[in-house]
Amino acid sequence: MMIADDIDFDPPPPPRRPWFRRKRVLIPLGLLLAILAGFLALRTPDTGRDDMIAKYSGPAGAFVAGPAGQRIHYRDQGERGGPAIILLHGSNSSLQTWEPLVKRLGGTWRIVTLDLPGHGLTGGTPDKDYSAAGMIAAVDVVAAKLGLDHFVLGGNSMGGWVAWRYALAEPERVDALLLLDASGMPLRRGEKAPPSNIGFRVLEYPFGRWLATQITPRSLVEESLRGSVAKQAIVDDAMIDRYWELLRFPGNREATVLRARMDREPAMAARVGEIETPTLILFGDKDRLINPSAAKTFNERIAGSEVVMLPGIGHLPMEEAPDATAAAIAGFLTRRLAPASPAGPEMR
Repeated sequence: MMIADDIDFDPPPPPRRPWFRRKRVLIPLGLLLAILAGFLALRTPDTGRDDMIAKYSGPAGAFVAGPAGQRIHYRDQGERGGPAIILLHGSNSSLQTWEPLVKRLGGTWRIVTLDLPGHGLTGGTPDKDYSAAGMIAAVDVVAAKLGLDHFVLGGNSMGGWVAWRYALAEPERVDALLLLDASGMPLRRGEKAPPSNIGFRVLEYPFGRWLATQITPRSLVEESLRGSVAKQAIVDDAMIDRYWELLRFPGNREATVLRARMDREPAMAARVGEIETPTLILFGDKDRLINPSAAKTFNERIAGSEVVMLPGIGHLPMEEAPDATAAAIAGFLTRRLAPASPAGPEMR
């Protein structure tokens, strides 16, 4: 006869914990919540359109509507009766970058600056055309508004790329070409790409491009700006705020990402030799975004061009060395655009 106490019963299983307490759910959920909280904490919204216009347009600022719905911000300054110079800023910059030259050249020349599509107070444009053609169209809109049939055209970095592309597209309108640390030339044989700055490196990756439209810490903008210049003393709080706030102007961050994915048409570099316009090539010899040797490539390809290399200067010579930059431009334009001497009496 078996005794009940001797029977070997399996102990009952422990009560199952509710699903939301299981580790395999809690850990991923916790990580997801931490990532979401971090994203929300770091996310930087766009700046307010009206606030930025009030802060950065200034008394000389104006807007002109373009045929594709653009609302292009520009300034028309300097000597209104003098020869006109249109100046184009670089990527993620704005027309404010030219103010040091406006002060130094405006007594003689009429200086027109504009925020290219996807930049500054122009912001994103309805057609989202941030190609060379889209930038050229913006220049034409401003020139038409001001009644400028021809002008000196200059640009820095991406703006230099737009400038020489414009000189190829509409050569009859460009009296002289100013290329300041301009982009668009291929690397020379045996060269490595320049180190660039952290902002541009982030845009090399798909996730980085998405992140750039959502999270734009001021510290990242400062680091990128300092990585672009050799003269660190020019980078102050006001300059950092300007770059940071205007980068977050509505549409500008999306435009930055679209430009990073855009075909920059490198084959066009082979046509730069077609430019016959008097051309000044000015570079800082400490440029870390574009190899300074690009100045030599431009010079070799554009017949009759002149090169000025500024020692100890980085990617933004108009802000890092405005006196030397203005002097080089004034000397070049005075020399190359001087009217021909009147003919003397006919000799018989």
